[in-house]
Amino acid sequence: MARFKKEGSKEPPALNTSSMPDIIFMMLIFFMMVTTMREVTVKVRIKAPDATEVQKLEKKALVSYIYVGPPLQTKLGTESRIQLNDSFRSVADIAEFIFSEREARPEADRPLLTTSLKVDKEVRMGIVTDIKQELRKVGAFKINYSTRKKAEAND
Repeated sequence: MARFKKEGSKEPPALNTSSMPDIIFMMLIFFMMVTTMREVTVKVRIKAPDATEVQKLEKKALVSYIYVGPPLQTKLGTESRIQLNDSFRSVADIAEFIFSEREARPEADRPLLTTSLKVDKEVRMGIVTDIKQELRKVGAFKINYSTRKKAEAND
């Protein structure tokens, strides 16, 4: 009869790491494709108001943002300011901003453009009304108000 020899000192085979660089490269490409870089540096404080009925925007690429709030740098004052792209502007500059945003988009997407107002909850409503009047003058009727969802209280 044959005898089976039991070797207890045998080590398990080493883990094959030859495909690891390929996997890392694929993950790197994936994250580069799905990550978007921030296009605008926000220079105003925005604490969004609470809302109970919230909907997400479908196509964020078709949204132009207008930021309104007090400046983050106190040397610029505490009065609410309007930020269009990366600079502080006035209400009169909104028409030019909307026209430039329309020109930057393809012709087919222009009717789908939405203007999103990101406004601090402490801002007076007068400045928001002035912005809405300017938007009406240039035919930008699709307006979105950015909010955050109100936390539901547990009873």
